[in-house]
Amino acid sequence: MKPFLRQQLDRYAFRLEELNFLLSRDDIMGDMAQYRLISKEHAEVTQIAGRYARFKQVESDIEGARGLLADPDMAEMADMAREEITSGEAELLQLEAELQRLLLPKDPDDARAAFVEIRAGAGGDESALFAADLLRMYTRYAERTGWRCEIVSESQSELGGYKEVVVRISGDNVYGRLRFESGGHRVQRVPATETQGRIHTSACTLAVLAEPDETVAIKINPADLRIDTYRASGAGGQHINKTDSAVRITHIPTGIVAECQDGRSQHGNKAQALKVLTARIHEKDRSERAAKDAAERKGLIGSGDRSDRIRTYNFPQGRLTDHRINLTLYKLLSIMEGDLGDVLDALQHAREAEQLEELEIGMPS
Repeated sequence: MKPFLRQQLDRYAFRLEELNFLLSRDDIMGDMAQYRLISKEHAEVTQIAGRYARFKQVESDIEGARGLLADPDMAEMADMAREEITSGEAELLQLEAELQRLLLPKDPDDARAAFVEIRAGAGGDESALFAADLLRMYTRYAERTGWRCEIVSESQSELGGYKEVVVRISGDNVYGRLRFESGGHRVQRVPATETQGRIHTSACTLAVLAEPDETVAIKINPADLRIDTYRASGAGGQHINKTDSAVRITHIPTGIVAECQDGRSQHGNKAQALKVLTARIHEKDRSERAAKDAAERKGLIGSGDRSDRIRTYNFPQGRLTDHRINLTLYKLLSIMEGDLGDVLDALQHAREAEQLEELEIGMPS
């Protein structure tokens, strides 16, 4: 284990002693808000300190087994000592990987639901059809994971694709899992409209926005909002097409717009559009902060900006390539059916390695 990791983990062991003392004090126990805050930290620190204690115990056991192996008077114990060393070293590797993940800073937004916005880009009808394929890919992955999906707004193309579609995905750790999907997605294939069999290249842009906390939405000044209602288009029965149930909300200071037309009531559509609007405003702030950070450090994963070309889907070769981490997989059809686990895992591991490097750089020498 690297020295900087030991330094960090030693601090957690010391912090656990401090927290144990604080939780035993009457004044802390009498202040419920403070007690909850300290209890939450205590649970997190206990987990890390406990795994580190196990790590040190295994290290000690290995050292003892090596001592037995070196002692000529304990030859009859040699096989048992070798077995203990082998199993102990394997456990140490597992514990070190676990401790590294536990030390990484956590984004509170990771646990939130997310809005996934897919927009057709260069490529006309073929791009709109690819947008529909991407929507299917993410909704299939969501089904496999046990997440729930609901379409917030959509603008369909003539051939059955989407010029733009926004889907809300809710469940465990949705934003944390999908956050690195933002950017430009490029497809290379023979379009359904192509009669000569030529391969075309088209693209879609995708943005993944964390659904903001309900309390944050209150911070938007109602005077800064312009709310327009209009008649919804598309499927939905007589009610949805005969009343002005669709809602478009514009945030005047930023010019950011959100709309929702899939609900049957104007009230429901307004609430959902406000959630999307708030998520977009927060994402704008996040992007500006990320751009400022990127000026100091070029991130491996990228800023998540729509203009970043992050991935290519090459259908003739059955190949998916993620350009940020040089990942190439030859199982494109399976991925398009929602088998995204390997891609998302690789991105997560790359980000964790990046965070670990940042952690080491930030440690005092």
